[in-house]
Amino acid sequence: MKIVVLGGGISTERNVSIVTGMSVCRTLRARGHQAIFVDMFLGLENYDGTLDDVFDVPDGFCREVTVSQQEPELKQVIASRKKQGQSHLGDRVLDVCARADIVFLGLHGIDGEDGKIQAALELLGIPYTGSGHLGSAMAMDKAVTKRIMESTGILTPKWQELNYIAADIPELTEELTTPCVVKTVSGGSSIGVIIADNKTELEAALHEALNYGKRVIIEEKITGRELTVPILNDRCLEPVEILPPEDKTFDYVAKYQSGSIGATEICPAGITEAEKKSMGDAALLLHRVLGLRVYSRVDFILDEYGRAWCLEINTLPGLTPNSLLPKAAKVEGLDYGALCETIVKSSLEK
Repeated sequence: MKIVVLGGGISTERNVSIVTGMSVCRTLRARGHQAIFVDMFLGLENYDGTLDDVFDVPDGFCREVTVSQQEPELKQVIASRKKQGQSHLGDRVLDVCARADIVFLGLHGIDGEDGKIQAALELLGIPYTGSGHLGSAMAMDKAVTKRIMESTGILTPKWQELNYIAADIPELTEELTTPCVVKTVSGGSSIGVIIADNKTELEAALHEALNYGKRVIIEEKITGRELTVPILNDRCLEPVEILPPEDKTFDYVAKYQSGSIGATEICPAGITEAEKKSMGDAALLLHRVLGLRVYSRVDFILDEYGRAWCLEINTLPGLTPNSLLPKAAKVEGLDYGALCETIVKSSLEK
């Protein structure tokens, strides 16, 4: 098949998305597909050939990349694009997508997980992987997802939504209760998630969160084990437990770096059958009520009493070499290449 793997983009998760996209593209090419990687924001601006020949590019536009410890400098990326303008779609992106049998969405964050690119591809009649535009949009907004969890009886930490500016921070710091977690409503890869154990940390967290937007949720801090439940084709895979480095949270660095600075991930997680069932039932319910398709990943905190607190759902979970979904799939006998192939075939069927 001719497959465009769409990655990059202009979200704070750009670097993770590029590694996801490159990894997926290489494995699909190894399995015989004419796969090419296309950066959604930059497009084909460095390709001088014709669209008729683009799927025959020897390397599929793939290169060796890693996730750096720093978040991407988006201003530099924007300034580097040859065609300046307001569009988040780069040179000939939709044109090349229209020539593919399917578009594999390796995007994360805004424009990728929020339903925008899904809606654009649907209007053009172009098949793509994963969930539809509406489910993606609802799942991307943490406040909307929280309301859906509450309405369906899924256990989730107490929370409230804020829409504020810097001038509001002193008053909010006095009013809000700590410890808590400050989360930008559309963040991912643990970017824009700040734990505040006291008022001083809360004030700093509120200032930092403004870097990602004016809307945040303030969530009750639940102490316990961090776990995630991947879903593939309407079935839960083995839960994965995440053990951050000592004295650290599961932040952007811990999530994507290996070795001593990265997190340790255990799959299958060492939990009871009852705990596994509780998380699996909640994960599948959320996946279904949001109308999601093919795959997703749901994050939990398991407290000391065995209660599974649902935090959020990811409609395009990472597919980097360090990602959680591939690790869970491998435990069940599905290697990385077979997982990518399954996502493609199941998406075409849907």
